[in-house]
Amino acid sequence: MIKKIIVSVCLLLSLVSFAQEGTASPYSYYGIGDIRFKGTVESRSMAGVAVEQDSIHINLENPASFAHLKLTTFTIGGTLNTVKLQSDSKTESAKRTTLDYLAVGLPLGKWGVGFGLIPYSSVGYKIESISEDVNSNNRRYSGTGGVNKAFLGIGYKVTPKFSVGADVHYNFGKIETNSLEFITEVPVGTREMNTSTLSGVNFNIGAMYQTNINKKLTLYSGLNYTIENTLKSENTRNISTVIYNSGFNLSVVDVLEEQSSNVDLLFPGKFSLSAGIGESKKWLVGGKIAYQKTAAQANAYNDAGNVGYGKYGSVSLGGYYIPNYNSFSSYTKRIVYRGGLKYEKTGLVVNSESINDMGFTLGLGLPITGTYASNVNIGFELGKRGTTNAGLVQENYAKISVGFSLNDKWFQQRKFD
Repeated sequence: MIKKIIVSVCLLLSLVSFAQEGTASPYSYYGIGDIRFKGTVESRSMAGVAVEQDSIHINLENPASFAHLKLTTFTIGGTLNTVKLQSDSKTESAKRTTLDYLAVGLPLGKWGVGFGLIPYSSVGYKIESISEDVNSNNRRYSGTGGVNKAFLGIGYKVTPKFSVGADVHYNFGKIETNSLEFITEVPVGTREMNTSTLSGVNFNIGAMYQTNINKKLTLYSGLNYTIENTLKSENTRNISTVIYNSGFNLSVVDVLEEQSSNVDLLFPGKFSLSAGIGESKKWLVGGKIAYQKTAAQANAYNDAGNVGYGKYGSVSLGGYYIPNYNSFSSYTKRIVYRGGLKYEKTGLVVNSESINDMGFTLGLGLPITGTYASNVNIGFELGKRGTTNAGLVQENYAKISVGFSLNDKWFQQRKFD
């Protein structure tokens, strides 16, 4: 049954991942857009802490985790994001529903393999700048698209306590932006259209280690490093004179010759370290820190003089609690209760203001009755990003995420032919 589900959902996600508009943030104007992928629903519900060597859940951020899978695992997750965009003078609201990831993990003895598809970043902004002077230029900006990642990873269990892993990501996508410049009550304006086709490869390596402190307590740790890489951006630019109506429907009058350029976007190496302590299948408390020398550079299509790219850093604290994971009399005792706190310095600096993100998370892991180790995971996240200082926008968001972790045995030696 799980095989049929995987094939069906893979086909669906391969189509939807290109079409979905995954963000409404004005900050997606910069770089390659909003970095949407923050891990599976299970780890996001703990603010990104995923340090335990789990045998039934896939850790998509550390490939060493694949070596600890005991069953073939299929996972998929999506999010409903409601955000209030607030400036000094105006407030707007938006909603987006997105698919966040799809992956399969295969246990192969001491080895483990994982592969899947991740819609990694999204562009989805609509910005309008209207001058009070009727003789001055007005501007309307919009953008769509993003970057997807197809990945293949492998993990190896060196000892029962220590594992290592590596994965390769193929990055691909397209970002389209439009800007219209016009004067109030003059039905003719200038439109600039930019299209960037993105592609590239990056590598990720990881390690996980755990050891018993005493009969009940275990110390967990994890290390992950994304190697510095570049993303190739093939850009085309079209500038045209247009006629527009009250609904800003455009008709092209004249088009200039198309311009083309190629740009390599640099992504510095990213390092993360996790550690935690807990009682296996009962509770865990852990933390995670991540660091990147600078955020990704801007592309030629959205370069701006008021933006800079500084150091990326994040700190999070999270954990889970299970009253009694093998209780037969009470379903609620088998539920996994998760929570966490996070603070992220995105590295984006606009109008000399650092764009930071902070929030708290909650989550539930609901066992699926009648299956072996499969579950539905629900996550809740409340937080804010950005600031209203310097004419910027603060985003107050609420997210509800749902993920499925379905487990089965695929490779069983037959006793009878």
